[in-house]
Amino acid sequence: MASHDFARSVLGVIASVLVSVSVTVVFFPLGNVISIILFLSTVPTFYKIWKKKSVEQYSPVPYLVTFVNCGLWIFYGLPFVHPHSLLVTTTNGAGIVIESVYLLLFIIYSDSKKRIRVILVLIMEIIFLGVLFALTLTLAHGTKLRSAIIGSICIAGNIMMYASPLSVMKMVIKTKSVEYMPFLLSLFCFANGVCWFSYGLIRFDPFVVAPNGIGALFALAQLVLYAIFYKSTQRIMAERQAKGELNLGNVTPSSRSNNSQLEFV
Repeated sequence: MASHDFARSVLGVIASVLVSVSVTVVFFPLGNVISIILFLSTVPTFYKIWKKKSVEQYSPVPYLVTFVNCGLWIFYGLPFVHPHSLLVTTTNGAGIVIESVYLLLFIIYSDSKKRIRVILVLIMEIIFLGVLFALTLTLAHGTKLRSAIIGSICIAGNIMMYASPLSVMKMVIKTKSVEYMPFLLSLFCFANGVCWFSYGLIRFDPFVVAPNGIGALFALAQLVLYAIFYKSTQRIMAERQAKGELNLGNVTPSSRSNNSQLEFV
């Protein structure tokens, strides 16, 4: 009987290890890929900025928040802060490079007032990360304490990053239009939150589980809004297009002749 119990225990341990390994193999690369896609999802926006040579009304806040958030997670994933978190460091390392390119373009194509503001905030963020790095390594001894300190700050940073589209959600509810809420960004925010939430459950890392779980809920709320107001958005855009065509159709022959005369004067 004892041998049967022992065999059952051994099989149970082997099964749990296999499940853990298989889940890890699935979510590690998947989380990496989705995170990189999320960072790259605003490439079309910056292509427009580069093409028009102006940032127009775009806000630098999401990119500044994501920059400092990536810096925090790079620090958190280092082996002397939180061991066995190489994936966290590499993914956010790629993220901070991408966000740096975005911010560089933002600085180049902003007016002088906005450019100075972005540079000052960026300098303060870099100083903050440097001071946090130095103080944690010198005053906090042991990976457990360091993980707790940096992890707590990372939670706040991650929630801020995921919450940045809330102002857009307010506009969507007010205008009943999702025209200015990119679907792909919301979709990959949700997928990213779910993947990193699942990754955090593998070793049960609450500092990864909590912010990404909340982030997935924020992104899900955006997707629900998109589903609710998609039809009304199409109707509003169709009415706007029809109104524009109607205005063009109301041009009288006399006005056309007047315009032609003006053109040839």
